[in-house]
Amino acid sequence: MFRLVSESIVHVSGLTKVFNVPEREAGLRAAAKALVRRKTRDVHAVEAISFDIGPGEVVGFLGPNGAGKTTTLKMLSGLLYPTGGEARVLGHVPSRRERDFLRRITLVMGNRNQLQWDLPALDSFELNRAIYRVPREQFRETRDELIELLEIGDLVQKPVRNLSLGERMKVEIVGALLHLPLVLFLDEPTIGLDVTMQKRIRQFVAEYNRRHGATVLLTSHYMADVEALCRRVIVIHHGRILFDGALSSLADEFAAYKTIGVVLENGAAPLERYGELLHREGDRVTLRVPKAETPRVAALLLAEQQVLDLTIEEPPIEDVIELVFAQPR
Repeated sequence: MFRLVSESIVHVSGLTKVFNVPEREAGLRAAAKALVRRKTRDVHAVEAISFDIGPGEVVGFLGPNGAGKTTTLKMLSGLLYPTGGEARVLGHVPSRRERDFLRRITLVMGNRNQLQWDLPALDSFELNRAIYRVPREQFRETRDELIELLEIGDLVQKPVRNLSLGERMKVEIVGALLHLPLVLFLDEPTIGLDVTMQKRIRQFVAEYNRRHGATVLLTSHYMADVEALCRRVIVIHHGRILFDGALSSLADEFAAYKTIGVVLENGAAPLERYGELLHREGDRVTLRVPKAETPRVAALLLAEQQVLDLTIEEPPIEDVIELVFAQPR
């Protein structure tokens, strides 16, 4: 597990969320019975998770759909009351929804809108200024800085309904940061965006973190987001934490193989006896080799084949995450 942070901005200890959901069989008879005696079951969305995040950290919060990521973020932002355990953000209990707490955090969900659909974004920004009671001079300075960072000066006067998904995500993020929160909970902020727009959002988050020292907890299905922003990742599956540590060490713990890329003078040489053949293109061949065997296999290739170039790499991070998700519950 990742070391605890002595000065925690986000502190989670044994945090649990159980939903009691109705269930019934299909059919009219089952529907009639449900009117008299409703049958329910407990769904454990988050099961006794614990972690600490320090000032200015940008942490990736990874997991498949239904793993408990969004439920955790909603508890940390005060939208859901936990079933058990403890959560503190900036020293506050999120579920109390204290004014000072709400003024220092933000939750951005890539599939949710907070701005008024029929109004220009500038009007919604003004509404947010009033809600958070941001002084006008500070508001204008922050608004203009964020607009410049995201290059949306030509978008903020258009009705939100007329913006593309990527443009709308940009103005949504500005609206969520006008009060200069110290903690950002970002739930899939680049979902559905094209590659160029995803990169722009990532650059913006990194720059906001650098300028304001904000602490960020980020969920994303795009590993490019995580690799660009996060040195630490927390992996959650079935509501439980499977890994909490440096992104660079994730492969060491869960990936049992490495890849060897070789360029041969005679590209047609059979190499299957050295490892699993993943790819062959011209003179370049990619092999999958057990991690413990990598030095021996590399030495054999250099001794027995006419090697022009040889590289040893960790497996792609997407493959490692799949291995983490495959761990038994």
